[in-house]
Amino acid sequence: MEQKDILIVDDDENMNFALFETLKRKNFSVDRAFSFLEAKEKINFYNYPMVITDVRMPDGSGIQLVSEIKSKNPETKILVITAYGKIEDAVTAMKNGAEDYILKPFSADIILKQIEKVFPRSFNRNPAMDFLTRDRGLQEILDRALKAARSNAPILISGESGTGKEVLARYIHRNSTRNENPYIAINCAAIPENLLESELFGYEKGAFTGAEKFKPGKFELADKGTLVLDEIGDMPLHLQAKILRVLQEKEVDRLGGKKAIPVDVRVISLTNKNIQEKIKDKTFREDLLFRLNVVEFDIPPLRERLEDIQFMAGYFLGMYENESGKQDLKFSKKAMEKLMGYRWPGNVRELQNVIQRTTIFCDNSEIKDEDISFKTYSLPSESSTSTDIMTVAEMEKDLILRTLEKTSNNKSRAAEILGISSRTLRNKLKEYNMDVGDDGTD
Repeated sequence: MEQKDILIVDDDENMNFALFETLKRKNFSVDRAFSFLEAKEKINFYNYPMVITDVRMPDGSGIQLVSEIKSKNPETKILVITAYGKIEDAVTAMKNGAEDYILKPFSADIILKQIEKVFPRSFNRNPAMDFLTRDRGLQEILDRALKAARSNAPILISGESGTGKEVLARYIHRNSTRNENPYIAINCAAIPENLLESELFGYEKGAFTGAEKFKPGKFELADKGTLVLDEIGDMPLHLQAKILRVLQEKEVDRLGGKKAIPVDVRVISLTNKNIQEKIKDKTFREDLLFRLNVVEFDIPPLRERLEDIQFMAGYFLGMYENESGKQDLKFSKKAMEKLMGYRWPGNVRELQNVIQRTTIFCDNSEIKDEDISFKTYSLPSESSTSTDIMTVAEMEKDLILRTLEKTSNNKSRAAEILGISSRTLRNKLKEYNMDVGDDGTD
C-alpha cells in the first residue's frame, strides 16, 4: 500500500466520502478512517503528511487524536472540523498542535484553500516503513516474504530485539492483498496479563466491573487485515489456547459475549525468544507453534550483516544531519572501522541511536572515531562473555575473521566490505597469523 498524502477522520460517512472525492479530484492520495480507534491504528502504521479530523466522534476525541499524531510525528499538519458553537474544541485542538480549524458546513473551495495553505510539499517519510538492507541473505528473506505476502498463511518472525521484526511484518502487510485493510499490532509482553485477554478478544457491556460499554478486541479490529502479535513467546498459556481456537475456528468470543463472531485475520507473530526451548519448559504450546509458523523468517543480527552496518550508518547520517543543522557530514576511516568492529547487541535500533547521538555532538564535518560512543549492554556473543574487553588489535582481527566468514573467504569481497585494499588485507592476515585458506581470489 503506497504512502497516502492525507488521512480523513470522520464518523459521518457522507462527510467522509465528500471530502475523499473532493481531494481525489485534486490528485491527492487519500486514506480514510471512520472512527477514533481506526484512526489511531492507521497513524501507528503510517506517518501522514496531513490529517483532517472531526473533533467529536462516538469512540473518542479528535483533540486527543491531534496530541497523539503530534507526539508521533510533529511534521504532520492537522486541520480540525467542528460545528458552529463548538469553536472552543477547535481552539483546544490548535493548542495541542493543529494548524487550523474549519467550521461546518463548508464548501469544497474553503477546504481546498486551507489544505493548499498548510499542506507540506516536502515531508520526511518514516524510514521504518522501508526495510533497508544491502545484505544478500536478508534480501533473499525479503524476496521470500513477498511470495508469502500473497498468501494468507500465518507467519512467525524471529530475531533479536532491534533487528526489524515489526518492519518486516509491515512490509509483508503492505505487499499483501490485505493492504487496504487494518494493520493492528499488540505487544503481548507490554500489557498486564489480566488486561491482555480483553485487549485481544474484546468484551461486552457489563462483562466485568468497569465494563461500562462494549469494546471490540484486536482480532475484530483487524478483520480482513493483519494482526501482529509481538513478543508471542511471553503470552500466558491460557491465552495461547484461546489464540489457537481463533486460528482454527476463525471466530472470536468476546468476554461476556453469548455468540462467536467470525473474523478473517492474517496473524503474524514476532518473537526474540527461543520458542523450542519454551516448549521444552512447557511454557509454550507446541500445537500453537505449528499453527503460527506455517511460514517462518529468522532475521539475522546486525553483527552478521557487515555490509548493512556501513550502508545503514550512511543512511542514518544523512537522515539526521539536517535535523542537527549540519551538512555534508562523513565518517573518517577510523570511525567507520569502529562502527564495523562493534558487535551491535541492540542491532539496527542501536545503530540508529548511535548515529543520531553522534550527529548531535560532533564538532566537525568529518566524524572521527572518538566522536562515536556506545552505551553498555549485555553483549550476545558466541565465544565471549559480555564483560570481555578487547584490544583494538583483537577487534580488528575479529572483524576481519567475521567478514571473511561472511564472504566464504572471498578476500577481494572481504577487502571491499572492509574498505581496504586486497594487499592490505593480505598483510593483516600475515600480521595476525591467520590461516583462513585460499578461495582462489586476491
